[in-house]
Amino acid sequence: MAEITAALAASHAPGLTGWFSKASEEDQRTVRRAYDGIREALVAARPDVVLVVGNDHVANARLHDYPDFTFGLAERHRGPDEWFKPWLRVPDYDLPGAPDVATRLLESLGHTGRSLRGATANLRFDDNLSVPATLTGLADLGVAVVPVLQNCTVPPIPDQDDCYAFGRALGDAIRDDLPAGLRVALLGSGGLSHEPGGPRYLEIDEKFDRWWLDLLVEGDHDRVLAEATLERMEEAGSGGTAELLSWVVVMGAIGPRPCESLGYVAFDQWRCGVGAVRWDLDDARETATTGTV
Repeated sequence: MAEITAALAASHAPGLTGWFSKASEEDQRTVRRAYDGIREALVAARPDVVLVVGNDHVANARLHDYPDFTFGLAERHRGPDEWFKPWLRVPDYDLPGAPDVATRLLESLGHTGRSLRGATANLRFDDNLSVPATLTGLADLGVAVVPVLQNCTVPPIPDQDDCYAFGRALGDAIRDDLPAGLRVALLGSGGLSHEPGGPRYLEIDEKFDRWWLDLLVEGDHDRVLAEATLERMEEAGSGGTAELLSWVVVMGAIGPRPCESLGYVAFDQWRCGVGAVRWDLDDARETATTGTV
């Protein structure tokens, strides 16, 4: 059996690289500490593979043929995509892939009822992979990466229950179908509240963000699924806040357990609430509807 050795999630707002210095020194320190915490957790977990569950911003599929999840099967993952470079202002990166792992997971998840796709060519990466890869120094760790990009934009969007169920299937596939002894880390990339290009483009729903983080710290996944619905995410910022569904996939893979908030910043010029969490994999809980981990 393979083992999930770390479960993490963080925002990937392009302001964290493109115009980071606009924020106060205190806010910058909070973000640095949060991403340092993610890097430290990855180093301590000693993963062979990091699955980065992020959001596709209509860059890798046509609107009329949009999969729910796209697995990156390439031997190397290079970014950022040329179109996004002036915006993100991050160095080019070249990450080793794990096509054997990605292919096995893709095959194992065919029963989920979700629309899945594998991409053997290099995906077009924007902030979804570029920001966490840069801020964690992922390339320096030398660990293989499997990007899993999900649809959070084009209807019909898999909702919180769909994403949690997919995450459970993903966790089972990791544990049951990957080689024994393989160490896998999960990183959800997206959120928090924002409304890209909408009438609330410069607004952050700080009340929602703090409520969401408090829910996750509590660790009651039944309550998360009942209250943090796709509709509630859209109310906090249409077209952007639903990126938090990537966090829900990670939650499904590890089951109900508490987590630690690594920090939160609401700075309007970043156009996005920014936060990060680290789940405690030593504390598993049973609930009535999500079942036993």
